[in-house]
Amino acid sequence: MKTVPLGTTETRVPNVIAGMMRIADKTDEQIRALYTAAREAGIDFFDHADLYGFNHPGGYHHCERRFAEALNLGGAEREQITLQTKTGIVDGETWHYDSSYEHIMSSVEQSLRALRTDYLDVLLLHRPDALVEPEEVARAFDALEAAGTVRAFGASNHTPRQIELLKSAVRQPLVANQVQLSLTHSTIVAQGIASNMAGQDDALVRDGGGLVDYCRAHGITLQAYSTIQSGDGSGVFLGSPDHPELNAELDRLAARYGVPPIAIATAWITRHPAGMQVVLGTTTPQRVTDAAAGSDLRLTRAEWYGLIQAAGHHVP
Repeated sequence: MKTVPLGTTETRVPNVIAGMMRIADKTDEQIRALYTAAREAGIDFFDHADLYGFNHPGGYHHCERRFAEALNLGGAEREQITLQTKTGIVDGETWHYDSSYEHIMSSVEQSLRALRTDYLDVLLLHRPDALVEPEEVARAFDALEAAGTVRAFGASNHTPRQIELLKSAVRQPLVANQVQLSLTHSTIVAQGIASNMAGQDDALVRDGGGLVDYCRAHGITLQAYSTIQSGDGSGVFLGSPDHPELNAELDRLAARYGVPPIAIATAWITRHPAGMQVVLGTTTPQRVTDAAAGSDLRLTRAEWYGLIQAAGHHVP
């Protein structure tokens, strides 16, 4: 398993992460099998959020609780893994975002209790909050760092300007930004390739532009989620009749390298010199094993560009 730097810290982390968003209805045995498959593949980084499982009887922090209940990790094993969680999305009277000091502190306290741990390795702000007050975020981060309950901080789905706004008050380095990225949802990569090309949708500047370049320049590790999901939200693109050209290319490269197609989809992301992490959302142990096979598979430039073109993007 290839490792990458976690932001500007000296910590190195695997470039494939196990996402725990979908374990709400899984049995203890199924969660243990998923965890074991991840560890055997070299994955020791597990991604959570207070929101995950909110629509199950357990409510908020449900997936965090299920993870802890099923695994019952001892102190030594807890030290061997990285636990990351997110906060800021609220399903209250209306769906909204909350990055206030009170909400961040309360959410972390509940995450610690749910995960049965004394500390979180990484805490991310889950979504940009239009009502964000950077000083409030900074006050919470300072308190959590001083208490030793959170060791590193970051964001998710934030644009360069939104990160700059946080950094105007937050003194800790923001080590990660978790964003949606797959071959069929790759605007943050494709818009740089098609820059200044008239009539090309990819050339339109979105989200402030240059997110990947910004994170590279500022030492922020990009974490890619929904890495095998179609860009239109219609499901997984692997084997889908809606993406014949892409699947033909994935199959061709899979045969060349002797790995499953999902490993090629993983390798397309991990090949990028930004040193991204792939967040696997699957609950199928074999799929974790297959995807992890792309961790240190280095595609050629021609193969990488061939895949993004097969996914429907324009390379001038």
